[in-house]
Amino acid sequence: MPSFEDLLDSAQEYALHLELRDVYAVGEEREVYEAFLRDGSVPADDSAYWSGWLPLVERTVARGVEVRRARIVSEPVTDYIRFEHAITDANLRAGEQVRWLPRRRASTLALPGNDFWLIDDRLVRWNIFSGDGQALEPDHTEDPQAVKLCAEAFRSVWDLATDHTDYRI
Repeated sequence: MPSFEDLLDSAQEYALHLELRDVYAVGEEREVYEAFLRDGSVPADDSAYWSGWLPLVERTVARGVEVRRARIVSEPVTDYIRFEHAITDANLRAGEQVRWLPRRRASTLALPGNDFWLIDDRLVRWNIFSGDGQALEPDHTEDPQAVKLCAEAFRSVWDLATDHTDYRI
């Protein structure tokens, strides 16, 4: 499977990310998440936490590729979603577009079973997580039906979702 960086570098038009979980237990976030819980602090844009992601997004957007992220969240939100909301301004400064959709408004949408990245309309990278939120080995597919499902799901969520700057938790 190609690296995520290679996938994003291959995007010509867009990279769309749909997040479906209320809690993620990603190891590299542990320290900054615990700091946020302690005192509300968020990592600076030039911190080690963002060192791989923000430059990747900036160079992707600079090539004319749209990077959009939509999050479906339960309300009231979990502490982890409060953390994600607090750090999202860095994503925006890098050039991502981010929207939030309360889960109750997603009830009638056809959604895949896992988070995903859709690269153009050609490839899906599935982000797979264990029940307790640990990241597992991702998967990918170029199956046209899976691509179509993800494209339609993302667009449906995006159309209903609230822009980050207007979403209040």
